[in-house]
Amino acid sequence: MTPAEDHSLTELLSKQDGVLRADAAMAYMTRDALRWRVSSGRWQQPCRGVVVAQSGPLTEVQALRVAVLWAGRGAALAGLTAARLDGLSGFEDRGQRPVHLLVPASSPVRRERPGLPLVVHYSRQLGPEDMHPVREPRRTRAARSLVDAAAWMGSDRGAQAVLAAGVQQRLVRPADLLAVVAANRRLARRAMICATVDDIAGGAQALSELDLIRLVRRYRLPEPGRQAPRRDAHGRRRWLDAVWEAARLIVEVDGIHHTDAAEYWADMDRDNDFTLEGYRVLRFPAFVVRYRGDYVAGKIRGALLSEGGPSEGGPTEGGRSEARRIEIPA
Repeated sequence: MTPAEDHSLTELLSKQDGVLRADAAMAYMTRDALRWRVSSGRWQQPCRGVVVAQSGPLTEVQALRVAVLWAGRGAALAGLTAARLDGLSGFEDRGQRPVHLLVPASSPVRRERPGLPLVVHYSRQLGPEDMHPVREPRRTRAARSLVDAAAWMGSDRGAQAVLAAGVQQRLVRPADLLAVVAANRRLARRAMICATVDDIAGGAQALSELDLIRLVRRYRLPEPGRQAPRRDAHGRRRWLDAVWEAARLIVEVDGIHHTDAAEYWADMDRDNDFTLEGYRVLRFPAFVVRYRGDYVAGKIRGALLSEGGPSEGGPTEGGRSEARRIEIPA
């Protein structure tokens, strides 16, 4: 190997985290030289046709690169694996994470596998537009990753959580998700995914908020405004989980972070401001919305039908307030 070839190989190894196809390595050395590096322990061969220019354990990124090269032409990291690389958080697996790979349906089934927990998905709907053009290791774009992850989750609830988190964490827009769904008529959970993304586009950006909207529909309550913006007493913009303006009623669903002392006080301070503006505020923990829908629906129904609630215009002169009743099906 000439000094120029050695320099080029070093640059290539640095760019690809030390992971190469064997035929790419042989562009810089003979087959015998490559065999010697592997047999001597300087390099390793985790699977047929792929080499790693080190002897120690693989890093997570190196393992992902090995998986993509093993899967062959047109393959890419996908689902939760790709989404995590692009920043998705909150979906940590216990134990060793499976590596999700998406490969063209025409690809041959590979029997020999590297020592990695691989889940291989075959797709007829996989083209260049689905792949991120520059990010490495090779993976699908964020919208395709999240839609696939939702389709592959073990439950509908898990699928909804992935979609909501992707939008809430600003990885994608609802329109991006819907475009992916529209392009794949064979998608698992297609109707549910469309309905969930529509609800997210309507303002419900957390799983707890989706639970609330589902509860409202199940118990035939009027649809509220969702993620409605309001300015607090300090001029800061706040977002309300659900608001029925005609009844001057606000409903907030609190996740675990609301138990933090500073967050708890911020919630109370905001509720005080809304009370002074003539609103009533109902707060429910997320687990109560999820598992005690009858209780939550009863409280909301009672508040909407209450005769003593403030009117849409707020308190009247003299401090009295009059409720504006909302028609609710029995």
